Amino acid sequence: MPKILKVVVLLLIVQSIGIYYGINRRNISPYMSFISRAKILDKIESFLQMSKGSIPLHGCSNETEQDTINTPSSAITLKSPSEVLKNGDGIILVETSDRMQPPALVLCAIESAARVYKNRPVAFFMKGLNNTNIEETVRRHFSVLSSMKNIYFFPLVFEEVYAGTPLHSWYLKIDPKKQPYWKNNSSNGCRLVLIWKYGGVYLDTDMISTQAIPIKDFLAAEHSKSTGNSAFGFSTHHYFTRQCMGDFVEKYNGRVWGQQGPSLFTRNLKTFCDLPKFNKTEDAMCGNITYVNPQRFYPISYPAWKEYYKVLNKRPTFNDSYALHLWNYMNSDAKLTMVPGSNTLVEHLYKEYCPSVYNAVLRNETTYL
Repeated sequence: MPKILKVVVLLLIVQSIGIYYGINRRNISPYMSFISRAKILDKIESFLQMSKGSIPLHGCSNETEQDTINTPSSAITLKSPSEVLKNGDGIILVETSDRMQPPALVLCAIESAARVYKNRPVAFFMKGLNNTNIEETVRRHFSVLSSMKNIYFFPLVFEEVYAGTPLHSWYLKIDPKKQPYWKNNSSNGCRLVLIWKYGGVYLDTDMISTQAIPIKDFLAAEHSKSTGNSAFGFSTHHYFTRQCMGDFVEKYNGRVWGQQGPSLFTRNLKTFCDLPKFNKTEDAMCGNITYVNPQRFYPISYPAWKEYYKVLNKRPTFNDSYALHLWNYMNSDAKLTMVPGSNTLVEHLYKEYCPSVYNAVLRNETTYL
């Protein structure tokens, strides 16, 4: 598209927005106005990405690893997040650090999700990724996942992600250098906004998917009185995620771990119901939100996280779980990993749910260790 035509089209879009709001501003509630602005901003964002030729890369194909490495850039399919996640059924994972060489556990989380949700897009948003290095990065660090065609990689640009939401003004004012838990809180904010914008399911990158989640609007209990935010799912522009975005900004406290994460979800869920006590493995309802049993994602609780790295006399079946949270933030000092041939629980999980990553580690491909 010629540059002058791009400018003309963009000006027409902006003018149309002004006319629309000039006519309708008296008849639109604040909440609906917020949603309408966000939808229009998404359209403008997609247009700008296409006009710059910077649409994120569809990272995987049916080619072999060697073929993927040698594939010319003209053969790569480029799509925007709005295109890929338009049906509201995507699986979203986020990397808010700048690291570009993901450890095996992250790759396992992506692969297991892609295998469990074969007919749904798995979108990995990475802060270290930009529109000039997508193809190179995917070929270099993610070729182990090349057999799966439903995995997509997108740059994670905070200001663009937060645009059109209550978190945008918060982000512009905040000084990350003065935030002791900035990585954690920026991740909390991104996952919340991405699910509000696109809908679908969010999963942490230390979570191994085992079977498909059969419900849409849900939160996951860590135990009866606490809601986790490492796995949750909602339809696009859901009232709960909208409420949480407002609370995120109004009650922000960067010096309290979890204030914008599990505590945020827990205190907002309490505005809809009293947190229930679970009966065995049954789920509960909180209004129209399914509050799933701790067994669904946290069958091994965080105090016992090392169980994943032990040889167990009797391995649990995890038949009642949709995914397994390995609590990797607890592992910063111990630095335990999956070791092929160790017969640990985590080795068996890799073999069953992310065999491509397991084989890469087995071949001692240090890129994936």
